[in-house]
Amino acid sequence: MRNLVPVAPFRELTRGAVLGSGRAVFDEAAERLMTWQVHRDAGLGVRATSPRVLPGVEVALRLGSRPVGITARCVVVGVVAEATEQGFTYRTLPGHPEEGDEHFRVSLEADGTVRGTVSAMSRPASLLARAGGPVTTLLQRRVTDRYLAAMAPGGRRRRRSARDT
Repeated sequence: MRNLVPVAPFRELTRGAVLGSGRAVFDEAAERLMTWQVHRDAGLGVRATSPRVLPGVEVALRLGSRPVGITARCVVVGVVAEATEQGFTYRTLPGHPEEGDEHFRVSLEADGTVRGTVSAMSRPASLLARAGGPVTTLLQRRVTDRYLAAMAPGGRRRRRSARDT
């Protein structure tokens, strides 16, 4: 009989925020999301195989600086490009500290409200992430909140240098 290593269950995280109101706010937030600008403004280094989010695009996201930072690679597995909803889903690639999917969405509701949503279903995939326990979960929540803040036009913007693109 072989020894089976227990696999951690996937944990779900969904956070949302009102970004503003009106078509212009929606258009700007959607453009920022679909060009990786939200990720850059959330403080991550971004190296993507395309400047726009498209199915099959691979992205390497860098949190922190060398030598202690973490690089997380993902591939875009789905894109939504509707008149009132824009967004995408990416899945982690081998070597990412987590295993799972993350979905980013900007929507324009019937009353004109623009809402940003980030949802993740993930579990630790690396020894570092497993050892991090609650700290890993807290870090994921903080980065998610930074994504939402960066979606809002005029929101917190942490510019990255040209070498991060």
